[in-house]
Amino acid sequence: MVSPFQLEEIFQDVADGSARQLRRPVRGSPQGIAVTLIADYTLRNDGWLPATALLTLLGDFGVTHAAARMAISRLVRRGVLDSRRQGRYSSYQLTAQAADELSVGGVGIAEFAVEPDSWDGFWTFVTFSMPKEETTRRSALRVRLRWNGYAPLYDGVWVSPQPLTTRERADLAAVASGTITVVRAQHLPLDTETDRSPVEAWDIDAIAEHYEAFIRQWSAMLPGITDGSVTGAEAVRARTEVMDTYRRFPTIDPQLPTKLMPPGWPRGRAREVFVAVYDGLAGPAQEYVRAVAAEAANGSQPGIQAHTVAEMHAGIRTIEERRGARVSR
Repeated sequence: MVSPFQLEEIFQDVADGSARQLRRPVRGSPQGIAVTLIADYTLRNDGWLPATALLTLLGDFGVTHAAARMAISRLVRRGVLDSRRQGRYSSYQLTAQAADELSVGGVGIAEFAVEPDSWDGFWTFVTFSMPKEETTRRSALRVRLRWNGYAPLYDGVWVSPQPLTTRERADLAAVASGTITVVRAQHLPLDTETDRSPVEAWDIDAIAEHYEAFIRQWSAMLPGITDGSVTGAEAVRARTEVMDTYRRFPTIDPQLPTKLMPPGWPRGRAREVFVAVYDGLAGPAQEYVRAVAAEAANGSQPGIQAHTVAEMHAGIRTIEERRGARVSR
């Protein structure tokens, strides 16, 4: 399965003249860790993270200072981070565009699997035919479809159980070339062994194993979270890693209809574990990040604040609030 998380760029120019779209960083990359750290502890208050603190936090993940500085520099060049200098201290925050993109993305992560399955029985089919020489655009289209939770039923026929959103329409328009058709329709089973259900576009067993592995790994940490023994850098690492892993599930499982899944489908349990870990570590992780930032900037950093899954679901802070806060400074 081709994964958009394997692509190196934070931003991708999907078509000449098109707006850049923020993409989730490579798993475990210094840039990816930096973006997640800054988002997790500054997005709520539109805050700044001291440069020395960011280097220390990245060091807790095994990132060398040289690699951390290179990653931060690239994020600034790509328009993901803003920088400022006050006296001898430098700090970073997400740019307005990046903050907006990550806040919107956070809503999608937080609402994943939260509501009962309400599938209407229809599938969205995206069919396309492109000239052979358009390999780059064909690849960009497939990546965009995969990013939005689609899977290939056949080579030029991709499918999702979810309706096509306004934003997805714009995404497809930006990378479309040749001929493309979008249809929302029901599957009509044929009484033949050659009939293929749309759900067969996904490897259900592999998705289930991803869920089960996630549940096994993070459930083992719950007793330590409950008794308060997971603190400091360990809390920050775990909270960052659980987010980094969980946010991939909407791509590999676009809330496939539960009634078509095997009994005991583990999607709901995975969300329960994610919330328990992410929210359960918010306090000790915030305390550690504040302490590191205070030491780096020679003063307390109350603007650094962790958010919960519920706050992510609500949008953390609206785009208008964030922009208003920046203008007032």
